[in-house]
Amino acid sequence: MNSAAKVPPAGSYKLVVFDWDGTILDTTAAIAISIQYAAEKMGLPVPSATKARSVIGLGWRDAMKIIAPTCPEEEFPQFGAYYVERYRPEEGKVHLFPGIENVIRTLHERGVTLAIATGKSRRGLNRVLEATGLGKYFTDTETADENPSKPDPGMLEAIGIATGIEPADTIMVGDTTHDLGMANAWGCRSIGMTYGAMTAEMLEAEKPVALCRDAEELARVLGLH
Repeated sequence: MNSAAKVPPAGSYKLVVFDWDGTILDTTAAIAISIQYAAEKMGLPVPSATKARSVIGLGWRDAMKIIAPTCPEEEFPQFGAYYVERYRPEEGKVHLFPGIENVIRTLHERGVTLAIATGKSRRGLNRVLEATGLGKYFTDTETADENPSKPDPGMLEAIGIATGIEPADTIMVGDTTHDLGMANAWGCRSIGMTYGAMTAEMLEAEKPVALCRDAEELARVLGLH
């Protein structure tokens, strides 16, 4: 796939939906380390970094089935508490991917409706939107607290209802097969970012219209310059 292929034609979309972790904010390593820390504290088998990264974007319960399949459901809250204990100190160290804020701002200035669909909790998303100052750009934000976990299309369906924009006029931007699979389930186009949790080969299986190595390529794909 040509990673710089245009979404034909430029301007043929009204809504761009972004994933958060691994797409806007470079949190992949921090999340994986925190998952491993929580598993160790719980006395559970510690998942590999690859397995820990593979659940980024999923809702918490669905993620736990993969990273800690032997953990009783009643102990999920304690696992989550250990995860937060390790992750929160890291949160202040992570940063936006280079150039992604410019892409978001330019889309907003050109009248494109923007939204977020994330596996984060509502509290976690609100916290980082405030910390980064990006909240002002997004018309709607959907989390795993209010919707089924990706790749179920529930988040995109909710965004479609909130914005009044159809799948045919929508592009989903994400870094995991969960994001792109959700787009396929709703019937909209997708763009895969290869700098996040999953490889280009993994993303390509979901047939995105383009794969982008960085925000500069994303801007070209979206016809911003």
